[in-house]
Amino acid sequence: MPDSTTHAPFTYRRLTADDLPAAQRLSAAIGWPHRREDWGFSAHTGIGFVAETAGVLVGTVVCWKFGADQATLGMLLVAPEHRGVGIGRTLLAHALEELGKRDITLYATEAARSMCEALGFEACGALDQMQGAAFRPPLVALAADERLRPLGASDAAQLVALASRASGLDRSHVLPPLLDLADGIALDRDGELLGFSMFRRFGRGFLIGPVVAGKSPDSAHAKALIRHWLALNEGALVRIDVPHGHGLRTWLTGLGLARSDTVVRMQRLGSAQPRAQAGHADGPLLQYAVITQSLT
Repeated sequence: MPDSTTHAPFTYRRLTADDLPAAQRLSAAIGWPHRREDWGFSAHTGIGFVAETAGVLVGTVVCWKFGADQATLGMLLVAPEHRGVGIGRTLLAHALEELGKRDITLYATEAARSMCEALGFEACGALDQMQGAAFRPPLVALAADERLRPLGASDAAQLVALASRASGLDRSHVLPPLLDLADGIALDRDGELLGFSMFRRFGRGFLIGPVVAGKSPDSAHAKALIRHWLALNEGALVRIDVPHGHGLRTWLTGLGLARSDTVVRMQRLGSAQPRAQAGHADGPLLQYAVITQSLT
């Protein structure tokens, strides 16, 4: 695709670092909490496209490639005064052309769901955005030989492997830059890394994610990895985005985190593999909270 295309009065081109202030202002204008630093992480790890008119940025989308077969989409937004004229659909078309025949996953609001369905995406799950003021929750009991410890530089390769298995996506490109921005805690059993969680500034407060752990009775491993950050940051505004089916929403609600939004997980296959296998995660290992909704 050429670097820019024009369908008067709108021009479409790749997102650059110079666009980040305008992108952040646009997202803030529609109520998204993303800081310029949050946009910077998306731009650094993904490939973005923008729509503009008369030199004013009026729409964005960002896509991420995970190896040769998988990808995700996100950060799709259009200025309210320019909606309904095909900007979002054209931005998505640019991103889909960039991603080629990969299997593509995104999280869509109900408002965007019909547009995504028209482009070949099918619903395959959902995710709850939970947030609230953190406080010191009750301890979560671990086995005698299990402990939480800070992540170290030597853990990086194992973290990439665990995150890739849990998500079904190759995390070798996005996890190292995330480690530069976030604090991390590991769940360790006699030197074996069983799981981890990360915590960083995001939006108006902080974000817990990703959270990766094996299945355990009552999801105790995941709860311990989440509880650590809530107890350590009492009073702070904390957000965590949790996929349906892992049994954490009721527990988080009991801790005082409210559901602020629910979005639909959607997928479009570009390969010939069955839908159940696309982005297939390691069964015993789960991603209890995502990096962001865009990166899944």
